[in-house]
Amino acid sequence: MDKNNRLIDLEDVSFSYQGDRPVLKNLSFSLHDNERVGLVGPNGGGKTTMFHVIMGLLRPHSGRIEIFGREMRDEKDFRPVRQRIGMLFQDADDQLFSPTVLEDVAFGPLNQGKSVKEAKDIARETLDSLGLNGFEERMTHKLSGGEKKLVSLATVLAMKPRVLLLDEPTTGLDSETTKRIIGILKDIDISYIFISHNMDFILQTTQKVYGMDEGRIFIEDEKIPHTHAHAHGYGKLPHTHSHQDVFHSSTEES
Repeated sequence: MDKNNRLIDLEDVSFSYQGDRPVLKNLSFSLHDNERVGLVGPNGGGKTTMFHVIMGLLRPHSGRIEIFGREMRDEKDFRPVRQRIGMLFQDADDQLFSPTVLEDVAFGPLNQGKSVKEAKDIARETLDSLGLNGFEERMTHKLSGGEKKLVSLATVLAMKPRVLLLDEPTTGLDSETTKRIIGILKDIDISYIFISHNMDFILQTTQKVYGMDEGRIFIEDEKIPHTHAHAHGYGKLPHTHSHQDVFHSSTEES
């Protein structure tokens, strides 16, 4: 693809935590305009760390990061990026901090310069789109795990980002809510990267799937038959399917 269409470009990025073994090893990856990418792989493979590097929450030890055509060198470069990239954390409790749902969802638009009325209107519209009308005055710390995940997604979508980074977006959601999320994501005109173990969700919401393990991204074209009487790429990597709650791998028996 044309380099001018690249929204995110990582080149030879390496990172490790306090001298431990590298979590990212000379990682190169690009997200282009209108791309929808799924990322699968085992826990500890570097997926979440890559998201944090893209957002400037972690600084790589080496490599080059370019976002929206601009090289990221220090904190001031990342500040405007965080207004245009919405990241859903794996743990919703890391994302929600205001007393009520409405305040949490309105925080992003307020931070973008919207008036209080505009921010609250955007928050209500976003909550309604996710089937959360009536949640406005609920206390965030009293929500269920699935409700917290949905409200966290609302806080991200309310900012109308150009790119979404969603880390395990269906964790804690029932099948009906997951279907609603799939429908919403299919309807929005936005580029995104999803981390998920749920292969059904990945295949329904993305155009391409990459595997990530030991700090590197790879493409696997081989379709591997495994437990579920079907075949798809990345059957060797741990994953789940929506109709089952079991952790699968290609080594399991039917």
